Amino acid sequence: MTNRTTSAHFVTAFATGWPEHQPDIMVLSLTTVNGVQDFAFNKEQAQLIAKTIKETAAKLEKPKTS
Repeated sequence: MTNRTTSAHFVTAFATGWPEHQPDIMVLSLTTVNGVQDFAFNKEQAQLIAKTIKETAAKLEKPKTS
């Protein structure tokens, strides 16, 4: 994790339930300049990710205004 490049790829993500065959998981799709990667999470994993994102977002500085 410490050997990251200094440039970032453009990333978009969205979460959706799997089609009706597996309503017990959430799928997170990440799209970068290198392609699309899908990740499947159960309810506990999805809640932990949401909690971590919320805590991290709360620590961010307010946007600078001119």
